[in-house]
Amino acid sequence: MTPPVPLPPRFLPRARLQHLLDALARAGFRCIGPQLRDGAVVYDTLESAQALPAGLRDRQGPGAYDVTDAGDARMFAWANGPQALKPWLFVPREVLWRADRGADGALAFVPALPSGPPLAVIGVRACDLAALALQDQQFLHGAFPDPYYARRRDELFLVAVDCSHPAATCFCASTGDGPAASAGFDLVLDELDDGFVVRCGTERARALVAGLDLVTASPAQVDAARRQSERAARAQTRRLPGRNLRAALFANLEHPRWAEVAERCLACGNCTAVCPTCFCHAAAEAPALDGAHSEHAREWDSCFTRGHSYIHGLTVRPDTRTRYRQWLVHKLGAWHDQFGRSGCVGCGRCITWCPTGIDLTVEAAAICAEGG
Repeated sequence: MTPPVPLPPRFLPRARLQHLLDALARAGFRCIGPQLRDGAVVYDTLESAQALPAGLRDRQGPGAYDVTDAGDARMFAWANGPQALKPWLFVPREVLWRADRGADGALAFVPALPSGPPLAVIGVRACDLAALALQDQQFLHGAFPDPYYARRRDELFLVAVDCSHPAATCFCASTGDGPAASAGFDLVLDELDDGFVVRCGTERARALVAGLDLVTASPAQVDAARRQSERAARAQTRRLPGRNLRAALFANLEHPRWAEVAERCLACGNCTAVCPTCFCHAAAEAPALDGAHSEHAREWDSCFTRGHSYIHGLTVRPDTRTRYRQWLVHKLGAWHDQFGRSGCVGCGRCITWCPTGIDLTVEAAAICAEGG
């Protein structure tokens, strides 16, 4: 079959962004989009384009995050907040099944698959699309696909927005995951001062855009979007010392830097909670007091907790030094064995949301330095 001819980039005036949200709602999607809540950009149900954070800029650094109002109309001129796509697909806590005891004492096990309308997420960044591809590998592409993740993922509609204002903590250009989205989206928007250059990545996106009756983007608008992404890449000052650090990390498991970083690390798990690729979880049982039923849930866990490496009387990683080492070596090293690439997509969230400002790029460079 001959592949469809790509739809030329379209231009969506800013005043008509609501038309896109309305079209998604008519198609049966619950729209999720970025909004300012408690001083941070988070994703929540989005019914009106007026709720988007117009004029907002974020300032991020090691252990630091705040927002300011630039006073303009741009709605996506910020880098990221503490969330990515992960909480909407691999939710922090969910019941997997319920066991009910009948009158005869027999147990019946009932799965608790998620329900509700499919989601359309607005404002997804390139780094988070890369993270989603890794989550898909973990939950969908193994021998036993996860039905809970799959139920949410199957009909997910992704409206990406290419980054125009990276934070000081961003380094997606060095990992090859941004700032412009190249795959994994339905639609991608490049925000200009007067509107958006729109590109389609899927057939359902083409059908949606066709109903919006948009004009073709001008060569000048397409060029402005391209140059904006190039500037965003050049603006990034942080980087990892390489894309495959497996050999260097495993060669330095006793590097003194592990003890140095452990002096600052609180083992709080913030980095794993905000990381868009971390997927560690634990099982939890919640039996009813009357013994009539019980719920089996999974909830996010972290390799920074003592219980994560507990095995029948033995804690394999008993201190912060070995836990931080496990996280960094696995994320930047062992993931190459599991997934064919690093588990870091350069979003910088672990740097921003670390209470003591530990910088993954600095630690990796120190440990992997020649002769380290």
